[in-house]
Amino acid sequence: MEDLGVTRPATHIWRLLKWGRTLARHGALRGIERDANTPDPVKRLARIARFGTIQPKEPDYAGAFRAIGPAAIKLGQTLATRPDLVGDEAAHNLLSLQDSLPPVPFAQMRRQIESSFERPLEELFSEVDPDPVGAASIAQVHRAKTIEGRDVAIKVLRPGIREKFADDITTYEWAAAHLEALGGEATRLRPRLTIANFKRWTNSELDLRREAASASELADAMRGMEGYRIPSIDWDRTNGRVMTIEWIDGVKISDQQALIAAGHDMPDLARRLVLAFLTQAISGGFFHADMHQGNLFVQADGTIVAIDFGIMGRIDQRARQWLAEILYGLITGDYKRVAEIHFEAQYVPSYHSVDEFATALRAVGEPMRGKPVSELSVGQMLDGLFAITRDFDMQTQPHLLLLQKTMVMVEGIATQLDPSINMWETSAPYVRSWMRDELGPEAAIADRIRQDTQTLLRLPQLVRRMEEQFPAKGGAPDQPPLPDVELVWERSARKGGGVLSGWTGYVVAAIAGGGIVFAGSAMGWLG
Repeated sequence: MEDLGVTRPATHIWRLLKWGRTLARHGALRGIERDANTPDPVKRLARIARFGTIQPKEPDYAGAFRAIGPAAIKLGQTLATRPDLVGDEAAHNLLSLQDSLPPVPFAQMRRQIESSFERPLEELFSEVDPDPVGAASIAQVHRAKTIEGRDVAIKVLRPGIREKFADDITTYEWAAAHLEALGGEATRLRPRLTIANFKRWTNSELDLRREAASASELADAMRGMEGYRIPSIDWDRTNGRVMTIEWIDGVKISDQQALIAAGHDMPDLARRLVLAFLTQAISGGFFHADMHQGNLFVQADGTIVAIDFGIMGRIDQRARQWLAEILYGLITGDYKRVAEIHFEAQYVPSYHSVDEFATALRAVGEPMRGKPVSELSVGQMLDGLFAITRDFDMQTQPHLLLLQKTMVMVEGIATQLDPSINMWETSAPYVRSWMRDELGPEAAIADRIRQDTQTLLRLPQLVRRMEEQFPAKGGAPDQPPLPDVELVWERSARKGGGVLSGWTGYVVAAIAGGGIVFAGSAMGWLG
């Protein structure tokens, strides 16, 4: 496992050019070269990486990330939520990126289970199917039976996967720091923050105790909702590298023919799925952020069961209030209020006009109001919102990225279950009820009393720390700390070479690395 402070720039450049070579073979660098916002040094490196390749007519971004490896698969799925960063075409293609890899032989997985528990497998499970039911980039899943006779699923990390991810992420951080330092559009899009959040999410996925805890927390939050549930965790057979969870028998929500044959009410399934997401996101602020079709099952009684809790989203109370008001404002056409919320949350800089922003929002929201998803969708609305962010200098809000991605996922599944569903009409009663309970006069008075009491109790500490306080930042939470990355031109200047020499060395290294990659590819070293 590497560290940013010890990994040499040449190592990062070599990896980037090797990955760039793979991207080039899939035609995935053309968009970078053509984008007017791409910094010139990045365009030059892209040209070096694709030198001599035969590229397909249509770029295959998903295929490129899959070929690069496990960390790239996860990064590609993250970038699918960022059309502002990678472009609409790439984001749409990356949505098809399935997290699937050839399975690891069961003998290796058996050793992984036994070493993590320091016990023979037979002391934990009476049966384990050696053929996995699923094999993804981070872990694979086997069906098993405990020695007490319970049917369970065992999720086991791939051997060495933590170390592999750590090495690749150091290079992502290095590349993002250099990209952001080039200024312009790259600074506004904050790629370093994107990688910081990606690192936080993947580190959580790489500790299966965290995933088990997420499942347990979500189960508690959703206990009162009929027709939706979370499998139970076997904590005695769960640790950082192995998670054991209740086995679920049911029909995948993607298998529409089987659902219809079983007599399930498809519109009701669609409605319950949307309400389950809204309950998680708006009421609880903690939601299942990987709600694709493979992670949702329907049991014989119609209950929707979610699995795979490696990616979870969380938003605080204030952000949930703003989210509810934004959704309700778009539902009712109150674009002025939606604009004001963006300014209050400081998502839009104060030097812009609230009225002009409200007009831009109207252009996005008005065409889709009152129409079914089959004609216009929440996904299209989000694309439209991304399109106006540049005009109003809105910085990316990473705490909402998973929410946006999940909304698009839920909408897609709901539309397949019921093509006539109207997301606005389905969402409006729930959002209206939540706003009445949370934002109405009684709730506001109770919240004010609670806040004032807490403030009085904290007054001595507040006085002592007043000079240390920063202005309120609205709905955007504090961002994660970013790693210190020494830029190549700073490194050269520190060694006495000057900025120009630093850039020259950077380009020379890139050209040399590109030549090696090209030769290696031609001779079959790199596959």
